[in-house]
Amino acid sequence: MNSSKSPVLDGLGNTTCNAHNKISVFFSIIFMTVGILSNSLAIAILMKAYQRFRQKSKASFLLFASGLVVTDLFGHLINGTIAVFVYASDKDWIRFNQSNILCSVFGICMVFFGLCPLFLGSVMAVERCIGVTKPIFHSTKMTSKHVKMILTTVCFFAVFIALLPILSFRAYQIQASRTWCFYKTEHIEDWEDRFYLLLFSCLGLLALAVSFLCNAVTGITLLRVKFKSQQRQGRSHHFEMIIQLLAIMCVSCICWSPFLVTMANIGINADRSMETCETILVVLRMATWNQILDPWVYILLRKAVLKTLYKIARRCCGMHIMNLHMWELSSIKNSLKVAAISESPVSSKQINQQPLSSTGQ
Repeated sequence: MNSSKSPVLDGLGNTTCNAHNKISVFFSIIFMTVGILSNSLAIAILMKAYQRFRQKSKASFLLFASGLVVTDLFGHLINGTIAVFVYASDKDWIRFNQSNILCSVFGICMVFFGLCPLFLGSVMAVERCIGVTKPIFHSTKMTSKHVKMILTTVCFFAVFIALLPILSFRAYQIQASRTWCFYKTEHIEDWEDRFYLLLFSCLGLLALAVSFLCNAVTGITLLRVKFKSQQRQGRSHHFEMIIQLLAIMCVSCICWSPFLVTMANIGINADRSMETCETILVVLRMATWNQILDPWVYILLRKAVLKTLYKIARRCCGMHIMNLHMWELSSIKNSLKVAAISESPVSSKQINQQPLSSTGQ
């Protein structure tokens, strides 16, 4: 038996994780089911919204959001199915993974479905920032063709990062818990093992940093336009966007930062790292929750839902916190028009000339 083991399967008997199989299978099935239902509901809402709204400004957001929830859906479907199969087989990799094909597929899927949503989130943040700060440029240049090209580029880049170990003849490794496959995190031998861990962590943290920076710029710009403009037509959209931005930043940072920092720590310190198997499993499950919460943050946390929650809270509390005119129906086109007018030099000249004409009269 020892002579028939492949190098990838060495050391599986020295695991430090003692997770209960039945509990782990139960949680895996629950996570997979909730993720599939949430993303399927989000896709249905996106399709309905895309049929209702045909504006260029919203079409790009809907396409990016569709790519995000479709990626999350397939991530839950593929990774969840493999994980449940591994648990159901009592984690006996020697029996069903002699050629290391399943572990390679599992590792590629873990890397791809981990990085791709982070990349798409940062791209959506950049698109949203351009749409708010440069609405005229966004409406003329951000066409559906360009959005599809960006989506394709992001997916191919994530696939390339996921296939990089295979292309360099480095196999994905079964982790100490024997429940998932990833880059080598134990008995790291050379710089290449560290490179993959640091590459994954740095790309993920960079995507989070870009999202945080662009969302901060977008939020500040929306607040500045809101306080500058005396019109009420864009207020509803402003509040909706600000709430979404805060939720997106909080969920992404809370869910993904622990896993990315843990992988970076292992890559830097190698075998001197104090990260245990249980810690890695906890941060991995936290990262999985991001794919469950993505559709609720990007799609379901909309003005209609917020308005309903506000009415329920107002009935329960009986307090007049804000006037309902702040929730008046407004479109993205009107909000972008307000931003464009405030940024336009022609409008500023007209505003400056109005007091002169009134005093002349």
